[in-house]
Amino acid sequence: MNTGPQVSLRRDGTECRVCVGGSWELSSPWPPEAGDALRAADGGCGRLLLTAEALRQWDSSLLVFLVRLVRLARAAGVEVVDTLPPGLSRLLRLAFAVPPKEGAQRDARDAGLLERLGGSVLSVPARIGDFLEFLGDAALSFWRFLLGRSHMRPQDFLAAMYECGVCALPIISITSLLFGLILAFVGAVQLQQFGAQLYVAGLVGIGMLRVMGAVMVGVVMSGRMGASYAAVIGTMQVNEEVDALSTTGLSPTDFLVLPRMLALALMTPLLTVYADLMGILGGFIVGVGMLDINALEYMSATVSMVNFRHGLIGLVYGAVFGVIVALFGCYHGMRCGRSALAVGRATTTAVVHSLVGIIVATAIITIICNLLNI
Repeated sequence: MNTGPQVSLRRDGTECRVCVGGSWELSSPWPPEAGDALRAADGGCGRLLLTAEALRQWDSSLLVFLVRLVRLARAAGVEVVDTLPPGLSRLLRLAFAVPPKEGAQRDARDAGLLERLGGSVLSVPARIGDFLEFLGDAALSFWRFLLGRSHMRPQDFLAAMYECGVCALPIISITSLLFGLILAFVGAVQLQQFGAQLYVAGLVGIGMLRVMGAVMVGVVMSGRMGASYAAVIGTMQVNEEVDALSTTGLSPTDFLVLPRMLALALMTPLLTVYADLMGILGGFIVGVGMLDINALEYMSATVSMVNFRHGLIGLVYGAVFGVIVALFGCYHGMRCGRSALAVGRATTTAVVHSLVGIIVATAIITIICNLLNI
């Protein structure tokens, strides 16, 4: 005797009677008669009657079959009459009680290039408005901090400072030292033709202090801390920890964004000073070790050629870059979706937007400095 899933189809004029029975389990395949019933529901009859005979234990596999059957019948305009057992009938009605959310299912049609481009352009105003809203929340959070009303914990601020400051020293040391070496090499290629190797000291010193040290720190921080902020806060969004903060009356911006933004804004200028020193050290190694410049002469030339205001301008660059990296990292983390794919996308987007913001800010500050002759 067959104890697996059973489906029988009987026709009486325009009426089709589908009877289910046996034991329905996820591990058991549908019987061949199930295909006939689905084809009959898809416009093969005028009225569909659902019944059950000798139905034993069943699980969601039976409900999936009945839902597909009813959906095909309704799409074909076939009347459906339900005489199933009460429990199964209630579940079937519940499956159709709420219509599917529009856009919940992925569109099978691939959008064309122009359609994707147009959609991206049309979404720009909404994205700008959303970012300005986040920026306003961050500004209000900073204002509450100044008034002493912020929910920010001091230990979170100190932990963020340690993470973006002390922990970043090794990578900042390597990149800045190598960049100082490269800058000295590039300058020496031209300056040696005129016997002006000594000016490598001024080239490296001014270049690192004025802009390149801050840019190197900004690039490293965008890849290190911007991605970290987006990933950590995005994961908290997936785990609904951000919602839990809001539910308990705590401001997520005060609790998650403000300590990271303040820490990065304070530590980036300090890291810029350290990067400047490492870059000058790299130029010193090239000048003394390869260009045969006396060590005292190289240091004297650096001090005489490099003005103090170059270092101040570099600190301004560093502070702006720190705010940019923190804002984009936290913004994409706070606006992250509720899936692992969304966390990865938010992390990548945070790094890209941080780098673009650094480049744009560098251009704007450089133009302002040139207009002010500083």
